[in-house]
Amino acid sequence: MLFPILASLPLLAIILLMLAWDKPAKIALPIGWLLASLIAFFVWKIGVREIFAFTIFGGLKAFDILIIIFGAILILNTLKNSGAMAVIQKGFGKVSHDARIQAIIIGYLFAAFIEGAAGFGTPAALAAPLLVGLGFPPLAAAMVTLIFNSTPVTFGAVGAPVFGAMSVLDGQLAGSGIDPATFQDSLTQSAALVHASVGLIIPIIGLAFLTKFFGKEKSFRKGLAAAPFAIFAGISFLLPYFLIAKFLGHELPSLAGGLLGLGIVILAARWKFLTPKEVWGFSKKRAAKSKSRTELSLFRAWTPYILIALLLTITRIPVFGLREILQNQTLTLSSILDVENLSYSLKWAYLPGVFPFALIAILTFFLHRMSWRKVRAAVKNTFRQISGAVFTLVFGVALVQIMIQSEANPVLLEGGIPLKSMLGEIANSASHLSGKVFIFISPLIGILGAFVSGSSTVSNILFSPFQFETAKLLQLSPLLILTLQLVGSAIGNMICVNNIVAVSATVGIVGMEGKIIRRNLVPLALYSLLAIAAAVILI
Repeated sequence: MLFPILASLPLLAIILLMLAWDKPAKIALPIGWLLASLIAFFVWKIGVREIFAFTIFGGLKAFDILIIIFGAILILNTLKNSGAMAVIQKGFGKVSHDARIQAIIIGYLFAAFIEGAAGFGTPAALAAPLLVGLGFPPLAAAMVTLIFNSTPVTFGAVGAPVFGAMSVLDGQLAGSGIDPATFQDSLTQSAALVHASVGLIIPIIGLAFLTKFFGKEKSFRKGLAAAPFAIFAGISFLLPYFLIAKFLGHELPSLAGGLLGLGIVILAARWKFLTPKEVWGFSKKRAAKSKSRTELSLFRAWTPYILIALLLTITRIPVFGLREILQNQTLTLSSILDVENLSYSLKWAYLPGVFPFALIAILTFFLHRMSWRKVRAAVKNTFRQISGAVFTLVFGVALVQIMIQSEANPVLLEGGIPLKSMLGEIANSASHLSGKVFIFISPLIGILGAFVSGSSTVSNILFSPFQFETAKLLQLSPLLILTLQLVGSAIGNMICVNNIVAVSATVGIVGMEGKIIRRNLVPLALYSLLAIAAAVILI
């Protein structure tokens, strides 16, 4: 029993540091890595050179994800500084005067599209101020956008959460005789199926909470009156979301599904299709005027996003022939620090952070005729924002790699039995639970990971290897358990501390984070239970 306890100390330390002592992930994860390194050295008898090699390998794996984040945030900052975002906000305001319809269009569909394109806390932080600009109370805008921004998260930032999970599962899958590429496709499809099956409740719940807590009537009924439109919006997003995941993979479901759904629903709202006859709004309308004096047309403002969706589609569908060309552009580092079978390969051209995000950002500098001052501000802000993610991701992935690679240790237990890896020992201890109990625990682990780390991607990096190992020991389907991890980490976005702090800061309600978490626990619990039921039935 001693080995599982020691192996779990790094993860427990991270959770305690973030929950009990309110330390950010950029502090908690390096401490967790240091603790894992010390345990690997003193208990698992792993050499210093190997520990540093595993750390470097983890850092390089994190670099893949950082490239995606950098490109995603760069395009977002470029559009903010060019004035395109102000134009997009103004365009949304003309579609409908009903606050429920505005919440669906901006908080649900536009935020889903931004999640697919950028992720990492940007959707709620971007959509909420747009809603405040249209007259929403700041707390209402923050709460509803966080509820809505759950279903798209699994495929946020062009699939970074799936990419993050697979980046730490490759070795375990191969060792179990499972082809990583095939498993990734199956995992993408199953996660999309679960979300699509139960995600329809999210726009309905969001509107019901909006009218209950912020309408002058304080009634769920006013929100439910817009349920037909909310259901239509949900189908408009979730149907392409699922089909894209099934046939095109993990990078495009939220981005393309959000964009397609947004176009369909905007047209429906303009034609008043399924919209409530009575226009509902807030008792005190405080619409803010845009400070932008840009002369951009609505089409030019949207052009970068349209080009991104187009280029991602072309480069991800094999029939066009570009996918293989981009994937073949690799940089390889073999035998890191002379550790055998520890090699890193960077498919730099295929990472969406390079192509198309960075490419389209540079094109937008000229398309939107940005001044050098605005270009410099966009780039500078991007480096500033990503700097916080560097420590989090590098040490998070390095920690996981040490816990996985510790399988190669010289320690023999009683009877000459080899000591398992650190994650293997934790999973072995968890195997004493019944399979039925662990199915309910599995998504909660994903939720907890997102809550404490501030990221679905980091949650998947930290806990996917543990979930996989435990599933094998309990003779459960690894696909089922990993699906629940991915779905749980997305649902956890509703109460993710980092996202709540970010969105609260952007709308000026710092200090109300606790109220948001308490209210969002209800939709979180409902979504989780329905997702478990759907996963057990469908997978």
